[in-house]
Amino acid sequence: MGSRVKLQSQNSALLIGYGYVAQRLAQALLAQGYHVIATYRDTAPTDTNITFVKFGSAVMREAFQVADLVVTSVPPGPDGDPALVALKGLATQAQWIGYLSATSVYGDRGGQWAFEEEPPTPSLKRGKARADAELSWIETAWPVHIFRLAGIYGPGRAPFERLRQGKARAVIKPGHVVNRIHVDDIVSVLLASIAAPNPLRIYNVADGNPAPPQDVLDHAAEMINAPAPLRIDADHPALSPMAKSFYAETKRIDASRARQELGWTPQYPTYQEGLRAVLKSQK
Repeated sequence: MGSRVKLQSQNSALLIGYGYVAQRLAQALLAQGYHVIATYRDTAPTDTNITFVKFGSAVMREAFQVADLVVTSVPPGPDGDPALVALKGLATQAQWIGYLSATSVYGDRGGQWAFEEEPPTPSLKRGKARADAELSWIETAWPVHIFRLAGIYGPGRAPFERLRQGKARAVIKPGHVVNRIHVDDIVSVLLASIAAPNPLRIYNVADGNPAPPQDVLDHAAEMINAPAPLRIDADHPALSPMAKSFYAETKRIDASRARQELGWTPQYPTYQEGLRAVLKSQK
């Protein structure tokens, strides 16, 4: 594109970060008639329906100022939130801005339920960075909405291929559960919030049915008639420090606020329905 954002007659949406969730959301916004602008880091994607601008550029800053809605999925960096650094000093006309955070802000709850009104108590570095980024976005005084996402799965992000190749491993830690959310259910909750803005509101986004990771892998293996994955302990020396960190905290994520306030109902309320849909999409 040229050196300036081309204003469109329809509403415009700026997606800061064009990863797994943003790509899915972009298609839903296009279907609703939005002019979608998305950022890239190195090489612009080739989707001709979307206007791509380089992250951190003057064009991105202009796009932020004219967008009707903004979604940022850029993770925090060592110097804070990169998007906020890039947007410093700007005003916006957007009526809705969504920041995609993570449930890691809750830290370890000993398997108990975590609710939005509770203060974050992160213990891991990535959880602390997310909590700091949330606060930084709220302090902008822009119409920010925070979405704390559980573990994301969907097409291209499911264990079937690893199971077929015999590479899947079930890490066992008694009492440990994992919270999940299908990518399409993330899109639907974002669209529901866009339709009913409530700035500074925080929403947990999870299917509400946490489960031990080995149960999910076993079920996926049964679906494709693959052998059950090898079991290893959570303190196994073969696990990297990063992998072990995922078993250092456990909690159950309550998402009743989004259900009650936004009228949101997950299309995939458990991993069984979600995995079935993913497998069907591969055929």
